[in-house]
Amino acid sequence: MIAIIKYNGGNVSSVQNAIDRLNVKSIITDDYDVIQKADKVIFPGVGEASSTMKLLKEKGLDQLIPTLKQPFLGICLGMQLMCNENEEGNTNGMGIFDINVKKFPPKDLVPHMGWNTISNLKTTVFSGIEEERDVYFVHSFYCEISHFTTSVCNYILPFSASLQKDNFYAMQFHPEKSGKIGRSLLNNFLKL
Repeated sequence: MIAIIKYNGGNVSSVQNAIDRLNVKSIITDDYDVIQKADKVIFPGVGEASSTMKLLKEKGLDQLIPTLKQPFLGICLGMQLMCNENEEGNTNGMGIFDINVKKFPPKDLVPHMGWNTISNLKTTVFSGIEEERDVYFVHSFYCEISHFTTSVCNYILPFSASLQKDNFYAMQFHPEKSGKIGRSLLNNFLKL
């Protein structure tokens, strides 16, 4: 069973619909035990960092998530909250990735919204995906490039489009909104 973490944010249902189209059963839940026992866990994200962290803390999920051993995928805000400090609301994340989340420089081009190219693809979730393909982004904050970076996007500046550490995978872009490429990425994750 795939557990999709429930919180008061957007795109949770979109992620479940994308998983359903791959003929895989999933459940949207904030239940500690269900998440702990799931085969794989997805933490989708559209929302604000500090309020989402508050909800995770209320359920004890901020303590559970870093201890999980099954494949785990954070998407957008989910990825950002897997990092250390987040400039959005001066929020402390879960510290899975020892990097910080910063706000894009103040320009008329923020938020980064729409299709953009990713490159320098690494890790098994990108199996069968060609370099320089477009995926769908919606964000105003970005993760620094580090040794956890598994793909890069350039928008105002280069940033981590995805990260990996052990069983923890993360994507700043939205695979559930990225058409055929996103479907392949989700399918690769579900096969881990």
